[in-house]
Amino acid sequence: MKILLVEDTRAVAAVMAARLGSLGHEVSIAENGELGVSMFCAGAPDLVFMDIEMPVMNGFEATNRIRAFESTQSWAWTPIIFLTASDTAENLVTAIEAGGDDFMSKSVPETVLQARMKAMARIAAMRQRLSFANRKLEELANQDGLTGLANRRYMDLKTDLAWSEALRHKTSFGLLMLDVDHFKKYNDHYGHQAGDDCLRAVAAAIGDAVARINAAGIVLGAFAARYGGEEFAVVMPATSREAYFTMADAILGAVRQKAIPHAENSAAAVVTVSIGGAFVEAPTGDLATVFRCADERLYAAKDSGRNCARTD
Repeated sequence: MKILLVEDTRAVAAVMAARLGSLGHEVSIAENGELGVSMFCAGAPDLVFMDIEMPVMNGFEATNRIRAFESTQSWAWTPIIFLTASDTAENLVTAIEAGGDDFMSKSVPETVLQARMKAMARIAAMRQRLSFANRKLEELANQDGLTGLANRRYMDLKTDLAWSEALRHKTSFGLLMLDVDHFKKYNDHYGHQAGDDCLRAVAAAIGDAVARINAAGIVLGAFAARYGGEEFAVVMPATSREAYFTMADAILGAVRQKAIPHAENSAAAVVTVSIGGAFVEAPTGDLATVFRCADERLYAAKDSGRNCARTD
């Protein structure tokens, strides 16, 4: 386990660190409560041993601050065991009320220390499994079940946040709305199972294009989402006009390169998309206006024969 030992007496800290290290644990030492809080926030240990009486900040205050920090994070609670030379009932009550989980003498016998560490290791393992499960649940809640892209709910949330940041910092903002050309005809001709496969392939092409352009540093933080049915969206916070055009062209090409046969597509013999976009250099007003602009240009792309982008 990764253990944070918060103890101001160097001799005590050295002895305790050596004892814990001999049991196979990785120990970091903080010499006061303030440094302990800082190290906790930076390192996310599996367990904290906290002295009570320390200069700068005592153990009770440090524990309160750690619990306050944890409340803003996604991981589960971290066990905190108070270390003391006096096992008084008053100290025990104060420790628990401050957010501690256990109370242990600094001179605890080796057999008791080993038993405590075995119990803490089991808790650490359960915390890791819980954290992993929570991340998976969050991913599932944010993903579209068919395509694996961000779903509409998550897209709306992220886009609102990105727009708020754009308004606050006066940074540019780009939006692309995409529609699979003649998708109803595709479904009617090839069947709904093939239609699902088609949407997955198109989503993969869009996602790959966005990832490539993000990785190249052309844009940063762009993401793709399934907007609904055969419609998709790509949101580009703090992007340049050139990157906005590059993204649209890259997606058009990526979908065409999939070469998915589409006998009913008047625009080509393969599956293609039409794209409408909106780019705002200095954002003002509301986000709905940006979506309306992109949607109008999407219809203009369809009226122009599809398999193209109308981005200005």
